Amino acid sequence: MKKFPPISAKIPSMLHGADYNPEQWLSYPEVLEEDIRLMKLAKCNVMSVGIFSWVSLEPEEGVHTFDWLDRVLDTFQENGIYAFLATPSGARPAWMSEKYPEVLRVNANRSRNLHGARHNHCFSSPVYREKVKAINTKLAQRYAEHPAVIGWHISNEYGGDCHCDYCLEAFRGWVKDKYGTLEELNHAWWTTFWSHTLTEWSQIESPALHGENAVHGMNLDWKRFVTDQTVDFLKHETAPIKEKSNLPVTTNFMEAFEGLNYWKFTDIIDVVSWDAYPTWHDKKDDSEQAAWFSLLHDLKRSLKGGKPFMLMESTPSSTNWQDVSKLKRPGMHALSSIQAVAHGSDTVQYFQWRKSRGSSEKLHGAVVDHYGKEDTRVFQEVAGIGDTLQRLDEIVGTTVIPEVAIIFDWENRWAMKDAQGPRNIGIHYEEQIRRHYRPLWDMGVPVDIIDMDCDLSKYKLVIAPMLYMVRPGVGERIEQFVQEGGVFVTTYWSGIVNENDLCFLGGFPGPLRKTLGIWSEEIDSLHEGEVNLVKMEEDHSLGLSGEFETHELCDLIHLEGAISLASYQKDFYAGRPALTVNHFGKGKAYYEASRNKEPFYTEFLGALVEENNIQKVTKSSLPHGVTAQKRSDGESDFIFVMNFSPDTQTIKIEEEFTDLIEGNAVPESVVLQPYGFKILKTGLSNEQV
Repeated sequence: MKKFPPISAKIPSMLHGADYNPEQWLSYPEVLEEDIRLMKLAKCNVMSVGIFSWVSLEPEEGVHTFDWLDRVLDTFQENGIYAFLATPSGARPAWMSEKYPEVLRVNANRSRNLHGARHNHCFSSPVYREKVKAINTKLAQRYAEHPAVIGWHISNEYGGDCHCDYCLEAFRGWVKDKYGTLEELNHAWWTTFWSHTLTEWSQIESPALHGENAVHGMNLDWKRFVTDQTVDFLKHETAPIKEKSNLPVTTNFMEAFEGLNYWKFTDIIDVVSWDAYPTWHDKKDDSEQAAWFSLLHDLKRSLKGGKPFMLMESTPSSTNWQDVSKLKRPGMHALSSIQAVAHGSDTVQYFQWRKSRGSSEKLHGAVVDHYGKEDTRVFQEVAGIGDTLQRLDEIVGTTVIPEVAIIFDWENRWAMKDAQGPRNIGIHYEEQIRRHYRPLWDMGVPVDIIDMDCDLSKYKLVIAPMLYMVRPGVGERIEQFVQEGGVFVTTYWSGIVNENDLCFLGGFPGPLRKTLGIWSEEIDSLHEGEVNLVKMEEDHSLGLSGEFETHELCDLIHLEGAISLASYQKDFYAGRPALTVNHFGKGKAYYEASRNKEPFYTEFLGALVEENNIQKVTKSSLPHGVTAQKRSDGESDFIFVMNFSPDTQTIKIEEEFTDLIEGNAVPESVVLQPYGFKILKTGLSNEQV
């Protein structure tokens, strides 16, 4: 394995910077000069500029004012600062909305928005596409060769849908291309239900509360269409950039944003970037939040097959839009920044560099406060992480190489939440992904987060909580994975529907039935506060014992070759299997029939890790709230030990390491301060910690 190339050959180092909005300060010429001074003090080497600058670049239709941006980029060049130059499509000028109202979005109730906000535009509008192409072409022609520009930031946080006539016609065309005939469409959508059979393509509408919304296949296809239309718009935006520039392009994703299937974007962008805003300190224990955002970092790394990603936005202090705008405690800014690097980011960037003076984000956290000077706690912490990042050049381009993957699939999530049963008060898909990820995080076991169409062959263990939808070929690939020696884990409410959200006939879990060796006959949904117990059988290979509390969902299954590892203890299904294993070919397939409470997942997954010799980053026992991650280039390992607790923690070290930041040998015990971290370096020839 070798390193990936740096994001930019111009600056083969960790990138450190922020969103910068100099157009807000054109009436304050002294601000740019002061910002350059402060950027250098904070050891920032890159800024994202132009993200919402359309009206500053084109104040009237066809009239362009690039002088201010010329001045900013030239000043960057003179001072050794680089830029990701953004296309401004995230918010169009008022003159455009007034002259061409068709560019404004239409809601599901078929009412058109007024001008305002962001992302209030139609991706299908010919006028909007024309205007976006024109401004992007101008930007590419003028700045593609500018020495300060190292990449392109396409739009900003794509999201939302439009139900205008252009979009409805595009949806009808999309559906026709997919199904070919109305007969095929009606079968896929099961429209004989409630006599909703379609007899003309023109009868297709988008989902709406005052219209059709109970045809689940249609709802699912609309979500797919919205993703495909957004991807098509991204291609349209990117085309004039690519014609003039070979610099990398990115668009910033959002956490686990449900509205767009990010796997569909990966062929268009050169590097994944995303915006991370954890709600630190909303509870006494930050470890749950830390584990969730580690998972999200792992997802973004996995989208491009392990290629390093970009932390495009984070707050250096607090947001202004969360329920409670909590400040980061001392140390948390550095720790959460290093957390991103540990999971594969080659950048640490912020929203925003300087606080806006007015409007909706004037109180959002920033590197530079309204006070405007460097002697603030936040600025000093940013400068501190800047100093740390300058010491991490060796890590740039390295990646994480997991032996475990968790399937967290967008289309599966869409379909499951629309299923109407068995728990309409919350199916809690994301929560079950977390429950299976957290024990691995606690143990310091690296994980990829993939969708069901990804290659499984490189993993020892694949976990697929609630794989409700199984698309064509997926069941066969899982079967092959297990047949060839892999370990597969899935749960209740798996193998229920196909890609059209049509239930499998012949018994659940559909195409997984042979691999799992079970038949699911019924599923019981428990009321809030209602519990059952599952008891481990005696003398089985995992060595687990005792009882575990189960809640919310209990699957009633029959064994068809699988072995029961645990059984229910209550209700009319007492004695029936609750956890099974099927020895299949060279591998094993486990089925969790019940939704359990901890410590089940910790003990079960811990046993699987040990039984299958899955590599941990460290052999050392990690205290609560402490985790470990590893990046590698094939010659050296870089081990990140991170303390997300407010307490000082001590970790025993059994091998020789170098502290990458301090440059000295690591003693037998490493002391981690509250919200502290250590980055250790070793060679692959050495044994683990």
